[in-house]
Amino acid sequence: MAEQTQPWAERTVEVPPQFDGGVPSPRDPYRRGVAQVAARAPGTEAFPTVEHEPTGTGWPGEPAPRQPLSWHVARLKRGGEWSFAGVLFAFVCWGIWAISGGGDLVGPTVIFGVSLLVAAGLFTLARLLGRVVLERQLGRIRRTARGAHLVTAVFLTVLGVAFLRQTQWIMDAWNWLIN
Repeated sequence: MAEQTQPWAERTVEVPPQFDGGVPSPRDPYRRGVAQVAARAPGTEAFPTVEHEPTGTGWPGEPAPRQPLSWHVARLKRGGEWSFAGVLFAFVCWGIWAISGGGDLVGPTVIFGVSLLVAAGLFTLARLLGRVVLERQLGRIRRTARGAHLVTAVFLTVLGVAFLRQTQWIMDAWNWLIN
């Protein structure tokens, strides 16, 4: 064996050539590059046909299988970061407005609660409109609720700006910056 000066040499073994001049040796009946294939009998037999049994999916006219509730909830959650950001912005702006107004916080709390209910109704309306237009009319599949969440986030952001516009010291500071 050759001198092992390279670290990989101890893992390799020199193999003597298996054949000479393209003629296989008695020890090795195979030649490089030539595959030995057994001859087939001529196939005149046709493939057997089997009747297809319906499984409930993929047949026209049959309703699609019902999905579990967790699957629907997971679709509603996709895009929820937009609504969460809108709620957070509206809450901070509402808090500034409610605290700067002074007095009792019952009225502002009811106003914020009703505003959140309106946002939830807007989300439901956007989902219903998306179902009618996208799924029924255009035949598309909705995989997320990002559009409805985005509409809700825009509404809540405008609501937060409206709360800030009703705060006197915010508007004084804004007018001072503008002028």
